[in-house]
Amino acid sequence: MNRDTPAPLTFGMLLFDEVEVLDMGGPFEVFSTAGRLARTAADEPLLRVVTVAEAARPVRARGGLKVVPDHTLDEDPPFDVLVIPGGVTTAVEENEKVIEWLARRRKTSALTFSICTGAFLLAATGALSGRPATTHWEDQEELAARRPDIRVRRDVRWVDDGDIVTSAGISAGIDASLHIVGRLYGVELARRTAHQMEYAWNPGHTAEHGAQ
Repeated sequence: MNRDTPAPLTFGMLLFDEVEVLDMGGPFEVFSTAGRLARTAADEPLLRVVTVAEAARPVRARGGLKVVPDHTLDEDPPFDVLVIPGGVTTAVEENEKVIEWLARRRKTSALTFSICTGAFLLAATGALSGRPATTHWEDQEELAARRPDIRVRRDVRWVDDGDIVTSAGISAGIDASLHIVGRLYGVELARRTAHQMEYAWNPGHTAEHGAQ
């Protein structure tokens, strides 16, 4: 991306019942805050987030929080970056419609980002086969056992493998989101975003793999 004339990007975030609140809300806050700070010549946000769910009804996140999605899978809105939060993903992994949608949209997205157990949904599409990835520390052994073709990375906050970024659990999604902002729009915007959020971000806190 040419940072002299940055292009606006839309982040499309999947929502589902039992999604982890901070897996969803942390990246949403990072990308929307960055969009408030970085504007186009027409004073529109350079970064914006749209949410997508299977059906046009409120999604009940973990803990009971209800969230109304912007779009349904059938509406299939345009976006540039696919965001897959985690939570209790068992039912979603078995939902062919959702997995097929993820598989298709990953191929049309410039970047795919999974948070926490969202890695299991991304793995269900086959996208992580032969690649490094991470997830919540509590689920790393299960991911490695169920998907031995994935090179599961432990003791890192996120893994950047070019067109796919995966993060560890919950708050690690905030760190990885700031990394993505820095990668796409420059580290200065990522630092300003973290400062605006009053979040103590250390971009050198973890090892990375792949593109910077």
